[in-house]
Amino acid sequence: MSEADTIHPDQLPLTVDSLAEQFAACGLAAGQTVLVHTRMSALGWVVGGPVAIIQALLRVLTPSGTLMMPAFSGDLTDPSNWRHPPMPEHWWPIIREHMPAYDPRTTPTRGVGQVAELFRTWPGVQRSAHPEASFAAIGPNAGYLLENHTSLEPLFADDSPVGKLYALDGYVFLLGPDHGNNTSLHLAEYRSNIPKRYFRESVAMFVDGVPQRISYDLRDLVDADFAALGDDYEAAHGIPRGRVGLADVHFMKQRPLVDYAVRWLEQHRGTGE
Repeated sequence: MSEADTIHPDQLPLTVDSLAEQFAACGLAAGQTVLVHTRMSALGWVVGGPVAIIQALLRVLTPSGTLMMPAFSGDLTDPSNWRHPPMPEHWWPIIREHMPAYDPRTTPTRGVGQVAELFRTWPGVQRSAHPEASFAAIGPNAGYLLENHTSLEPLFADDSPVGKLYALDGYVFLLGPDHGNNTSLHLAEYRSNIPKRYFRESVAMFVDGVPQRISYDLRDLVDADFAALGDDYEAAHGIPRGRVGLADVHFMKQRPLVDYAVRWLEQHRGTGE
């Protein structure tokens, strides 16, 4: 969506003040620990763009709350697996050899939006060590959420930031996206007894200070049914959708959502061996 598509003359532009007011109306509150996924273009035109959105989130949460966002860097993975867009095969060796290794300070995010990309650089924000599926966070629980996030596989299991959010009984805030972008549902995939498939992956990372490309078997995670799963959960539990600007908002506790998703996945995908 272009910037022009976010301009609606009959809709006032969003500001830090109006965003904070609408975030609070959706249920966001001081002291919560929240994983936020954003699609800024869905909101309408925002005065200050991603800066205003982060300022408003932090204002509502206050310093007693913890804000976490994805900081994924999928372009460090093996180019033979890329589909959006695919790379010419004769490029693969060049990309593998020359891709800079993951550095939490400098590696940009990919595919998680402008807000998350800015957030990883925000003063005081920490970032986890996973070279493909890192998260960034700020607040009292940030250290716990992000520490020891080094296992290449599994990506989103109990020892990952989404697993630790479950342990803290935290929240999920989908600001614009639907459940198709709800990373917490991958935790349910790992917990479910459903069919599993793996593929060969590699990633550019530092090992003992030396940049290397490490190969490993990665589980093929599937999000094609997540939107339907999330809709069923909200309907079954009477969870209302909020509104910020022009965007639908999904705000809820993560733990009961994941517990429901485990059962839903086993029912709809079948069980594994």
